[in-house]
Amino acid sequence: MEQIINNALHNTSIDIALREDAFELDDNEKIEKIQYHFSRIMHTLGLDLSDESLSGTPMRVAKMYVEEMFSGLKPGNMPEMSLFENNYGYKNMLIEKDITLYSSCEHHFVPIIGKVHVAYIPDKEVIGLSKINRLVQYFAKRPQVQERLTIQISAALKDILQHDNVAVIIEADHLCVASRGIRDTNSATTTAHYSGQFEIEKVRQEFLHHVYQKK
Repeated sequence: MEQIINNALHNTSIDIALREDAFELDDNEKIEKIQYHFSRIMHTLGLDLSDESLSGTPMRVAKMYVEEMFSGLKPGNMPEMSLFENNYGYKNMLIEKDITLYSSCEHHFVPIIGKVHVAYIPDKEVIGLSKINRLVQYFAKRPQVQERLTIQISAALKDILQHDNVAVIIEADHLCVASRGIRDTNSATTTAHYSGQFEIEKVRQEFLHHVYQKK
């Protein structure tokens, strides 16, 4: 399943640009290299790496990059997707909304923070609910642009389910907008991708109603 999904993303040109040798180094080797280069960045900025508070920062950053923030770059970290027989014959939309999004802008490597709403209309099988959240986190944990992330989640779900009845909405704040440049802390970005039955206005409006109805 993991290889099929990654191949599908690659073939549709919506995957992140990676070099051919991207996976020649193991995680420990990557951490070691990032630690060295980040210490050089800190040194260039004039920081004293002998200071007790700063001395461990290069290693902390390196481990955070490889093991957490950008762990989605490693195909082996693709979550295993559990599918179950749709024994109840449920044919209405299934929605998982307000999924926590924490990603990184690939242009400035600063956070993208928001939420993701995902829906699909079951056919013969349904996905374990927590797996949808894990799938979102997998694609979020890499340098991203929001438009591509939206399409990646949708494409992966369609490949897993083997049908097109999928919808994805992302609402996010970009710290590259809020903390630098224009420094606008009020604006947010919304992207959406509708496929299959969700391209029908009535179905799409039902999805939007469930997502945005007041609690």
